[in-house]
Amino acid sequence: MRLSDDGAGMDREAIRSKAIERGLLRGDARVSDEQLFRLIQVPGFSTAEKVTQVAGRGVGMDVVANEIKQLGGTLDIESQKGQGSTFVMRLPFTLAVTQALIVRIGEVSFAIPMTSVHGVSQVEPNELAHRMADDVPTFEYAGEDYAIHDLPQLLGLHTISSVEEGEVPLLMVRAGDLRAAIRVDSVLGSREIVVKPVGPQVSSVPGILGATIMGDGSVLVILDLAPLVRHGVARRAFEAEAELPHAPRAQDEVRVKPLVMVVDDSITMRKVTGRVLERHGFEVMTAKDGMDALEKLNERVPDLMLLDIEMPRMDGYELATQMKAEERLAGVPIVMITSRTGDKHRQRAFDIGVARYIGKPYQEGDLIVQINELLGGHHG
Repeated sequence: MRLSDDGAGMDREAIRSKAIERGLLRGDARVSDEQLFRLIQVPGFSTAEKVTQVAGRGVGMDVVANEIKQLGGTLDIESQKGQGSTFVMRLPFTLAVTQALIVRIGEVSFAIPMTSVHGVSQVEPNELAHRMADDVPTFEYAGEDYAIHDLPQLLGLHTISSVEEGEVPLLMVRAGDLRAAIRVDSVLGSREIVVKPVGPQVSSVPGILGATIMGDGSVLVILDLAPLVRHGVARRAFEAEAELPHAPRAQDEVRVKPLVMVVDDSITMRKVTGRVLERHGFEVMTAKDGMDALEKLNERVPDLMLLDIEMPRMDGYELATQMKAEERLAGVPIVMITSRTGDKHRQRAFDIGVARYIGKPYQEGDLIVQINELLGGHHG
């Protein structure tokens, strides 16, 4: 979306002098027009000489920029002195209409955009079973070899195949160097669907593009096949490597995934954080409060714990205190992730012996960096 005017354009010198005055820019700094115009998006920034009802408070452009950023978009500003300014807003589609194949696995149906399917083929059940016995099962289509994948396995679903007779459908997927033939139980046909966005808990799962509501009111998940296959291949390779009998390395070190325990009374936080950790190569165990955590700590001691404060039965402070008092658990680094960001809460946590204190909502990259720092020091 482009919004333009035919006014005087941005006053570069006024913006620059105000930025230097506020300490946002050094006096000798050389900045491009793009960098200079970005300064007007800073909260409270205004070049107006006096405050009026409509100008001078510096709460216009920063609100616009923040709203666009929260929608996952970008804001660019172009301006020519004496000719006017143009604001270019790029926003993601929140709703889009597309043609999709409806496929079924067991009792579950999914929608798959037609654009991600190169073709549909069929294979006899006996021939498919014979091919699946190979180390790397493949299917030839249009003169190329496609690796065969099972959609229920890629999704982690434990469903019983409902193909009783006839040929088995295979969806052909091409993306870059990827060639995949994906087995489904049946193809129900194509439909025009409205793609609706899903929340962060679902959209963070690899291979899920969105969801759609069918005419009968049922909700179908829309799959993005290429990332789903890549994630499945990477996961299988990781699991196969973990099962291999590695030769002992220096100091008889054996490569294992670090175990992180997530303790939070919110099932959403447990699942979202668990997904984040698994995506970065950690093994995850969870507990819904301090009492539940203590019971599970009797069975396994994690390499690190992510701990909420406010929980029923036993809160985070009480659990951390008990752990630090018990020799077997005292060495486990604890990262508190909480909405209580006040200094007194933070200080109480550090007094108990908590290693790090992060406010909700946390940044995924920041959390992983802090965990790796603690585990590096912990194991080193």
